[in-house]
Amino acid sequence: MKKNSKSGQGMVEYIIIVAVIALAAIVIFGIFGDTIREKMGGAVSALGGTEKDSSTKSADYLKGLK
Repeated sequence: MKKNSKSGQGMVEYIIIVAVIALAAIVIFGIFGDTIREKMGGAVSALGGTEKDSSTKSADYLKGLK
């Protein structure tokens, strides 16, 4: 066997593993998305951050920062 074919096989295996992990992450975030969003919101509040009003545009929000 040539060395190039083994290196190509390794790359294909790597791509398959990355695709499986990405698919699993999408499924997990789809199932637990609301819970994750609530937990992150709670963490931001606990750390003293403020939640941005969804009607405020990003540029307007950034202008108000000191």
